[in-house]
Amino acid sequence: MAMIKPLAVRELPLFLLSGVVLFPREVLPLHIFEYRYRIMLKTVLEADQRFGVINCDPETGEPSTVGCCTEILQHHPMERDRSAIVTRGQQRFRVLNRVRDTPFCIGLVSWLEDGPPTADLTGLVQNVHSALGDVVKLSGKLSGKSFRLPEDIPLDPEEMSFWLASRLDNATAAQQHLLEITDTADRLQQEYALLDQARRQLAARTVLKDLEQGTKN
Repeated sequence: MAMIKPLAVRELPLFLLSGVVLFPREVLPLHIFEYRYRIMLKTVLEADQRFGVINCDPETGEPSTVGCCTEILQHHPMERDRSAIVTRGQQRFRVLNRVRDTPFCIGLVSWLEDGPPTADLTGLVQNVHSALGDVVKLSGKLSGKSFRLPEDIPLDPEEMSFWLASRLDNATAAQQHLLEITDTADRLQQEYALLDQARRQLAARTVLKDLEQGTKN
């Protein structure tokens, strides 16, 4: 996948989605049916096949200022001028200005990148991986099912932080916050804190479950 180099600014078509935060390298399938997005898709397909995905507050409809550029990987035309597309997240961006809103939204954006790490993140990555493993193991024990860690967890700290952030359940606000962070270590530290909290809660529930089963026996 060709990543966009962080040139100063560019105009970018924007796709506004309620409660959806896209991260770099993550796949996002979309059903295009609204008129404005059908027009946007036609324009994008004739250009560089890239547009920006912006999370909107489900309650207020207010769009976030930081989103993720995505590239169309597959395009499947459907009846009534609709389309099914598959995209993959690329570079993050910050919206500097809304250039226009009709017939679809276009923003003037600047690219966001994490700064270079100031310390070795190997230990932090290992801690995050261990905490994630504990959460998966405890979740399996509580549900009575066998869960395993995926084999595709990235080893690169930045890629791992995005991979993990994209898999947080029912945590759109937390995901948006993590998307906006430009320090890999900070993002991983906050994810570790979330995992550690989940691990403690699951461990407590596991103890209670064992006590209940012991009482019944």
